[in-house]
Amino acid sequence: MISVIAKGLLIPFLGTALGSACVFFMKKEMSPKLQKALSGFAAGVMIAAGVWSLLIPSMEQAVEQGMGKLGFIPAVIGFCLGMLFLLLLDVVTPHMHINETVEGPKSKLKKTTMMVLAVTLHNIPEGMAVGVLYAGWYTGAVQVSASAALALAIGIAIQNFPEGAIISMPLHSKGLSKSKACWYGVLTGIVEPIAGLITILLAQFIVPVLPYLLSLFYIVCFLVVIVLILPDSFGCGIQCNVP
Repeated sequence: MISVIAKGLLIPFLGTALGSACVFFMKKEMSPKLQKALSGFAAGVMIAAGVWSLLIPSMEQAVEQGMGKLGFIPAVIGFCLGMLFLLLLDVVTPHMHINETVEGPKSKLKKTTMMVLAVTLHNIPEGMAVGVLYAGWYTGAVQVSASAALALAIGIAIQNFPEGAIISMPLHSKGLSKSKACWYGVLTGIVEPIAGLITILLAQFIVPVLPYLLSLFYIVCFLVVIVLILPDSFGCGIQCNVP
């Protein structure tokens, strides 16, 4: 069981690492069409994995815990808490998006550092989302399957692959060596298994509120798709309004 969890926690990180390594095989930046295609594919995978592995189990477990027709309440509360969580991270951390939009408090950090920080920022809750599912499966206190946790981990890994390339290649174009650009990309993903492991270690506190946490991390993953991935897929930047 421990080995299954360890492999599951490392899968999202592997996606980031492989994507970051693309900088060694591509002479130029990723073509816009390929970048849009990969971003759109990753968005679809993440939304589907989130619905089946996080949102639906959240409501099912609320019903099993005796909430009956009110089983949607944990999902609603989780949604609100997830939005507040991401908003807090976005406000207190200086970071820069791929289109060089700088957000957060004023800082003297380099642009490359803030770009890496932006991706690291949303990788933390993604790692925690996988950790929450494995915590539920490990304790056996709720009906969470290892396949559901694995599906989410694979979904995040698929999303992380183009994300790793989209980070390492612009860093290389800004003057960093290929090895250093790849290393920075890899570092953005290492926080995911760490966050997942910490979440599992706190399993005794997590299981009683698992329906709320599942929906919380669903909305986190959903907002990452809407705010960071889909705009890039449409080619209109982080501030675009998708009709």
